[in-house]
Amino acid sequence: MSKPRLYTLLSLLVLLVIGLGYGWLGDAPAPAPAPSHGYTKALTMAHEGQPGAARVLYQQLARADLSGIRRASLHAELPNYPSPLALKLADQDLSHDDPLVRRAAIASISALVPAPQRSVLLGPMLEDPEQSVRFAAVDALLGLGPDDVGLYYGPLQQALEQYQQALLKQLDDAAAQVHLARLYVHEGHDDEAAQALERALTLAPDDLEALAAKVRLLDSQGHADASRELLAQALKRHPDSAFLQHELGLWLMRHDQHEYALLAFDRALALDPDNAEYRYTLALTLHSLEQVEVAQKQLETLLARQPANRKARVLLIGYWKETGQLQNVQVLLAQLEQQNPDDPLVQQGL
Repeated sequence: MSKPRLYTLLSLLVLLVIGLGYGWLGDAPAPAPAPSHGYTKALTMAHEGQPGAARVLYQQLARADLSGIRRASLHAELPNYPSPLALKLADQDLSHDDPLVRRAAIASISALVPAPQRSVLLGPMLEDPEQSVRFAAVDALLGLGPDDVGLYYGPLQQALEQYQQALLKQLDDAAAQVHLARLYVHEGHDDEAAQALERALTLAPDDLEALAAKVRLLDSQGHADASRELLAQALKRHPDSAFLQHELGLWLMRHDQHEYALLAFDRALALDPDNAEYRYTLALTLHSLEQVEVAQKQLETLLARQPANRKARVLLIGYWKETGQLQNVQVLLAQLEQQNPDDPLVQQGL
């Protein structure tokens, strides 16, 4: 066969293969449709407490193609949308390949599950191959009594000791030393906790977290005057610190000076009006002083700014029930049902 004829035949064969290829592609099944709401939309809906937020949040967490950072971001919103499915999705992510996702799932479960039942789900994570995951599980289980920890008491103590040893190697990190102090306090080792806080304050004399931790430690040891003086000195250096004003309010609450605590909490909120936790604490204090209507208004303001804040919504529902304003309760429950029809509070109803 001459070369021109050979080249012509080869060209025809190539065209035939290409044509068959297009035919196979045309007969191939269409790719599965993408979720009706994308990741960004779902995250926005969940963060803003929009109607349908839970459904699209669960939908995104059910995907297998999300990056670790995206799954972790979704988990940050999940505690506002509790349900059996939410817990199932969080539990599944305890086995995710990415340690970031496993840590995020631990945080979700910590918020979704009452403390006494937490160890059943999180106990196995104390033996996770990744150190940071084991330590996240320790943080989630701190404060539980031996009966609540149950079979995981031994692994918890072992992981706690590893955690302490790791933090002891970070003597030049003030935040690590504050965290170490917290672990020591949990175990009742106040002297070691005090030493860790002194190291933190030596490294960063104006570290407000370390200062507040030392105030709380001194107070718990019965050194009320010393703790008050330390807090007063810190406030003198940082008079516009909302954080320290809030700590002052907590100190006054511990010493049954609720009226003065109210002033401190109010001042903290004035300095940081977008802080949801400060507004929530102020509402609780107002309610304890039988200023129920003002407490309700604070929670209404909080929900107007953060409709997804379930903790504030649940508290306000309770306050409305106390005052017999069931129509307001129905409104809040209806909004909650729009966000998450499977919320246990919606299922429970009035």
